[in-house]
Amino acid sequence: MALNVCSRLTRSLVRVVASRSVILVTRPLTSSCWTHLRCLQRIRVIRYDGASSLLNFSSSSQPSIDVSYEQLKKLLVSRSGLVIDVREPWELREYGNIQGSINVPLGQLNGALQLEPDEFKEKYRGDMPSQSQNIVFTCLAGVRSKTALEAAVSLGYTKVQHFPGGWQEWAERELIQTKE
Repeated sequence: MALNVCSRLTRSLVRVVASRSVILVTRPLTSSCWTHLRCLQRIRVIRYDGASSLLNFSSSSQPSIDVSYEQLKKLLVSRSGLVIDVREPWELREYGNIQGSINVPLGQLNGALQLEPDEFKEKYRGDMPSQSQNIVFTCLAGVRSKTALEAAVSLGYTKVQHFPGGWQEWAERELIQTKE
C-alpha cells in the first residue's frame, strides 16, 4: 500500500517538479521512495524533521539509475547482477542481443516479475531476480528500459538500473572493439 502511494506520489511529482529544483519532504523517506526520487535526477530533497532544522539530501548522493557501457560489461563478466532486455523477441533475432542477458518483453515484464521462480525460469530461460538483486534493464535505445525500471520499482525492486545507450550503443562499442 505504502509503495503504491509513493509510486503515485512520485509520478505526480515528476509533473509538478519539472521546473523546480527542490522538494520539501515532511516524513522520513523509505528506500523505495528514494529509488523513485533517483529517477527525478538533479533534485534536492529537503526533509523537515519536525524540530527547527531542515535536513538536506540530494538524489545525486544515491547510486545512479544509469549504467555506462563499461559498468554493464563489468557486471556481465562478474555476474554480479541480472541484465534484462525488454525488446520484443523479433528485435533480438533481427538486430542481436547482449550476451548474458535474458529477454523479457516490456509488455510481459509486470507479470513476469510476479511469477514464481520456477515459472519465470521456464518461460524466460533465466533465474528470477529477487527484489534486492542488482538488475539492469536494456532495450534498443534506452526508452523502454527506463519504463521497465519504473515498473520494477513499483513492484518493490530496489536495486534497479538501466543502460540508456541500449543495443545501439552496445553494438557500436562492440564493433569498434572487435576492429581494434
